[in-house]
Amino acid sequence: MKHTISVMVENKFGVLARVAGLFSARGYNISSLAVSETLDPAISRMTIVVDTKDEAILEQIEKQLNKLIDVITVADVTKKEHVDRELILVKVSYSAKEKAKLENILSKFVAKLIQHKEDAAIIEAVGDQAQIKQLLEELDRFGVTELVRTGRIAMAY
Repeated sequence: MKHTISVMVENKFGVLARVAGLFSARGYNISSLAVSETLDPAISRMTIVVDTKDEAILEQIEKQLNKLIDVITVADVTKKEHVDRELILVKVSYSAKEKAKLENILSKFVAKLIQHKEDAAIIEAVGDQAQIKQLLEELDRFGVTELVRTGRIAMAY
């Protein structure tokens, strides 16, 4: 099962490397990672998505993270009521005569056409993982030529 872990850390040089090193040293794969400053520029929030087979592994990850000197708090938001989102930029093949079809698809999602030329369009979309997957399936008919995704971000209630 994929777990979304929120880690508050001191915003210092090398903290990201130490956290990533902890995962790689133990053979755990990070599915998604997003890091940014909080309202306090001295603190950053890491949102880490990890696929674990059982709760014991997840507990081990949380304990190891808490041992790192720059870590302030660790919380598995998967177990709490939360909202999670991901941002994508996707480039699709495009022709002006297909604009109405494309805009119809985008209107079903939190997505917008942000740039277009005669043969390509760039779309921005925000949503949970299921919404993003569904949008990408819809956009496949145009021919997805490039995709950039952020990691998942999450916030508990």
